[in-house]
Order: sequence, then structure tokens, then C-alpha cells
Amino acid sequence: MNTSARATRTSLLAAAAATLLAVTVAGPATAAPTADARFVAHLDMAAGQRPENIVLEPSGAADVTFAFSRQVARITPDGRVHVLATLPEPPAGAATPVLSSPFLGGIVRAHDGTLYFLYATGSADQTGLWRLRPGGTPRRIAALPAESLPNGLAYDERAGRFYIADSVLGTVWRVPAAGGTPTRWATAPELAPEGFLGANGIKIHGGAAWVSNLDKGTVLRIPITAHGTAGPVRVRATGLVNIDDFAFTGHGDTLLAAVNAANEIAVVRPDGSHTVFLSGADGLQNPTSVAVRGNTAYVASGAYNTDSDPNILAARVRPGA
Repeated sequence: MNTSARATRTSLLAAAAATLLAVTVAGPATAAPTADARFVAHLDMAAGQRPENIVLEPSGAADVTFAFSRQVARITPDGRVHVLATLPEPPAGAATPVLSSPFLGGIVRAHDGTLYFLYATGSADQTGLWRLRPGGTPRRIAALPAESLPNGLAYDERAGRFYIADSVLGTVWRVPAAGGTPTRWATAPELAPEGFLGANGIKIHGGAAWVSNLDKGTVLRIPITAHGTAGPVRVRATGLVNIDDFAFTGHGDTLLAAVNAANEIAVVRPDGSHTVFLSGADGLQNPTSVAVRGNTAYVASGAYNTDSDPNILAARVRPGA
């Protein structure tokens, strides 16, 4: 992405964050999904419902973070939205790095139903990893630096570790399952930003941490060694500029990537090649994240640039994907 494009997207995100509650829309977008796709929910942009990240419940509901409204919500299969928690406002004078406004990023779910998610405010008292137990209230369990932007979150429940992709500091942090002091697990040029945001989405798959880099348009693989340390960073795919989060399809190393500015979900194959799976014609509005269950992919669209119809879309994952 050129400097002008980065500046435009930065200003759009900042403007969206600053004026979120003042935005009004005439109604949902008119684009109809293809036969293989359907809308799960059209969300209320005026209420700040721009989904950044998504995780699935056994019931078929989806839990999401709303990027700039400080809310974690559950969306039922029939499209109803229930706010589960609202994070505290940042203190006066705090400004989230790059985005300026408070930002809720990645979300994961443990088997007992506990939700974990990332919050960045530019304040050392709030930025970090938060936990929400069923029926409880949100609590921070790991502090990250005020100058960081924790974005993608992965949970290796078997090993008892969280991995956090930091979009500003070009770092993957690791945190024990119970919380505590984060450690810099991996820091490398491949994770760094080039003008806007670097390391973005993250997943644990096949003995490695897989990370997307938004500015560089890459998918990276970082092996987890027998000692738990980070192995050498390897680039597995390129040419996906503005890639946000992603999810594996369950077929080896094939994944579905949310390519935000291009308004696409791409199928990225093990050899690094990629093709368009869904597009704006299917109803996407700047997709931010993907979750896969069985042969269905659930896509969250934040509408950061289109500024119209943030939504949740479900689509059948075709054979071979």
C-alpha cells in the first residue's frame, strides 16, 4: 500500500472511532449474498457495532469485539445482539497508538466458556489481556505496555499459553493461561509495520504460530520449538496487502484470510497461492476476521472504509478450500 493509501485508511479509522456514536445510516446494504452465503446479522453502526474479531459458541452463536465502542457482544444465530461487557473508558489524555481511540481486538474462548480479549487504550492501567467468565465482569489478567497495540489473540489451551500479535511494536507476546507478566516471545522485522500496522492476526496451528502482517501483506509461520521458544520466521504467503485476521479451514495449512481494504476473503493455499473466495458482491464490508466450524465460515465485517452495513456473514466452505 502506498503512503497516501495508508494515510487515507488511518484517517478513516480515526474518524470512525471519533464519531462512531454520531453516525447514522439509511439502512443495510442492498448487496445480496450468493447461494453459498447468507447474512447472520446486520449490525447497528450508529450504536458502534463494528465487529473486529469473532469466535464461535457451541450453541451456534458468535462472540465478537466491537472495535471502538469498548463492547464485547454475543450474536445469536437469528441475528440478535446481546452486549456481554463494556470495558472502562480510558483516562483523560490517553490515546491508543496509531488509532487514537480505545480499541478492542482479538477474542478467544476457553472450553469452560470463559472469553479472553485484548484492549488497547494508550494507558498502562488498561492495555492488555482481559478475561470475562460466564456471568461475570471483565478483569485484566495481563498488562501490556501503553505504547503497544495488542491486536490478534490465539490460545493454546493444551499448553496453557496465550499468544498476542502486537501491531505497533512488531512483537508476538506470550502470556500464561492464568495471566501474569507477558514475555516477548518473537520480535522480527517481518512482524514490524511499514507505516500503519504490522503483525495483526494470529493462530496456533501445526506446532507453530501463524501471523499476518497487514502492511506487508504476508502470512508468516513461526515454529514453536520443543523448549517453547520461537523458531525462525518464515514467509508463507505474500501479496495480501491489508490482510487482517484469518482462520484455517481444517484442510492442512489452507486458510481463509480477511483482506480488509480489498473487501475480500481469500483462500490461501499451502504453497502461498491465493484466490478470492468472497467479495463485496457477497455482502462483505471490509472484513476483519474469520471463524470456521465444519464446512461453514463466519465472517465479521467492520465497514471501516465503506462506512455501511457492518455485518456477520456465513458461507459454505467449498470442497478443496
